[in-house]
Amino acid sequence: MKFNKSFFLAVAFLSFTFMAQAQRGVRIGYIDMEYILESVPEYQEAQTQLDGKVQRWKQDIDKMQKEIDQMKLDLANERVLLTKELIDERDEEIKFQEAEMLDYQQARFGPGGDLLIQKRQLIQPIQDQVFNIVQEVAVNKKYDFIFDKSADVVMLFAAERNDISDIVLRSINRAAKRTQASSKKDKQGIEKRDALSMDEDKEVTERDNATQAKKDERMSLLEKRQKERDSIRAAKKVIFDERRARLLEERQRRKDSILAARNGGTPPPGPPPGENSDGDDGDGGR
Repeated sequence: MKFNKSFFLAVAFLSFTFMAQAQRGVRIGYIDMEYILESVPEYQEAQTQLDGKVQRWKQDIDKMQKEIDQMKLDLANERVLLTKELIDERDEEIKFQEAEMLDYQQARFGPGGDLLIQKRQLIQPIQDQVFNIVQEVAVNKKYDFIFDKSADVVMLFAAERNDISDIVLRSINRAAKRTQASSKKDKQGIEKRDALSMDEDKEVTERDNATQAKKDERMSLLEKRQKERDSIRAAKKVIFDERRARLLEERQRRKDSILAARNGGTPPPGPPPGENSDGDDGDGGR
């Protein structure tokens, strides 16, 4: 089994450092960069956009591959009918298309390709922010070492009490909220939350989440009731419109009956047969 030389050097250095500082008690913490990134809304949104691009690139490659496969199939079916020059020409065209597809794959997914560049652009700003916050936490909390759990250095055991990922994430979220805060009251509320310990902040967050859940439930109930009211109102309107139409029809029949009685039992005069109401003879002007 092969091991990375840098891993052994890292382990040797850490072992030496721990032994040297064991007398005074070493404070160690770690973060999980993957957890932090997945919990930042801006990163999630950008990642969704990147996933969409990746999907389109894969579709482009699939389309190219299908075209190449079709060209190969056509050549196999027509080979007996073609001259050597035409076969060579078709082979050359297939090779050209394959080379183009490979170039496209490398440009999108290869080392230094678009996927790697855009991932780096996506992650770098948040990594820089995490790095700065980790420096602050390390100084304020007097940590000697802080590792990234998701990096290459293998952590065979890590006690949860040493995980400061939530502290870092909390600082990132606070910074975002401070930027978005528009009123003095909002800013004061954020500063108050900053002064809380992790446990206190967790309790407040749980209470806020419970309150929000109740609000959402209440809103959902109100929306459901509103839909029911709208449905009943719509049904009543249909019944009202039908009743109104019947009343109007009845009223019109009574008017026609009265008019017929006044005219001696004959229906009211209308246009002569073959003529419409505007005096035309109904033959379209012929």
